[in-house]
Amino acid sequence: MRVIGLMSGTSCDAIDAAAADLSLVGDSLVLKPLGLVSEPYDDGLREALAQALPPGAASMAEVCRLDTRIGQAFAVAATRADRELCDGRAELVASHGQTVYHWAEHGRVHGTLQLGQPAWIAEATGLPVVADFRPRDIAAGGQGAPLVSLVDLLWLRGRPGTPVALNLGGIANLTAPDGTAFDTGPGCALIDAAASGFSGGRFAYDVDGALAGHGSVREALLERLLEEPYYALPAPKTTGKELFHLGYLRDALAGFGTLRAEDVVATLTMLTARTVADAVRTVGATEVIASGGGTRNPVLMRMLGQQLAGVTLRTSDVLGLPAAAKEAYAFAVLGFLTAHGLPGTDPAATGARHARVLGSLTPGREGLRLPSPARERPVRLVLE
Repeated sequence: MRVIGLMSGTSCDAIDAAAADLSLVGDSLVLKPLGLVSEPYDDGLREALAQALPPGAASMAEVCRLDTRIGQAFAVAATRADRELCDGRAELVASHGQTVYHWAEHGRVHGTLQLGQPAWIAEATGLPVVADFRPRDIAAGGQGAPLVSLVDLLWLRGRPGTPVALNLGGIANLTAPDGTAFDTGPGCALIDAAASGFSGGRFAYDVDGALAGHGSVREALLERLLEEPYYALPAPKTTGKELFHLGYLRDALAGFGTLRAEDVVATLTMLTARTVADAVRTVGATEVIASGGGTRNPVLMRMLGQQLAGVTLRTSDVLGLPAAAKEAYAFAVLGFLTAHGLPGTDPAATGARHARVLGSLTPGREGLRLPSPARERPVRLVLE
């Protein structure tokens, strides 16, 4: 089955559309990557989204407009992926949507909201769409994240030592072989907030780590940031921009006087490296396989490598799964599992009471025609 996975992460910069040819062969799920296309949000939509995200406030009218406009933008990305990567022969779209709020309090997640109305995708492509992956896991008592953990567990099964999958998005998360999975804290969220705040919105992120590379880590500021209670919470745990945003950073900077932008960004980059490395050590990792937009920041990767002294750090590209596309491919897998009636979570990773089939289905142009349910869950993911 040819599946298009759509993903826009907490950095809110673009929609990634990855196409995969997926099949069940014995106890293996075989994935043949077909490529990735990326569609940046237009400036108007990106600005409207930025204003609506925490700590901003949005009216119900604005939520409705965003749900429609994001859905239309996802439809454009899906249509392009079908045309350019699948020769118009895709069979299913799996859309993560755009997370705008993750309701987490006192270590428990009560709800989550991803916008991007799937009806626009189904109408534009004519294909059935699986969307709203996270709520079912939350309803079953889970954190609703990190949902890529099941894919990581299948993919890394059988590797020697203790390999850990790390995603460096706006929020960083990891998955260990025993099923332990959690958000470690800010990946690029605070770095992006600082780059945007100091530049008056001219830069959405620290391009190539240029700001951090010309700055120095301010140890007193770093120590204040490391006092954040979230880091000491036990797994499973999840977080988001509801906590780590520009207002949070401004509060942390209070009392430090005037600091150079470069020094603040360097300190935030070290914060990510330190908190990720601390989390990696708790699971006894011998190898870290990183993916996500943060892998394109050479300063962050260098700092992380230094903090992980003695632990091998490599990107998922080395193992055949493009770091920039891994999450989109992961949601293609989750969509495939849903279409075949298979659970898309591991309770050890999310804390749910039971593994559940995820998502809601929107019929395509020819109605809802699904493959026959699979009899057994795959135990490994094989890249072809």
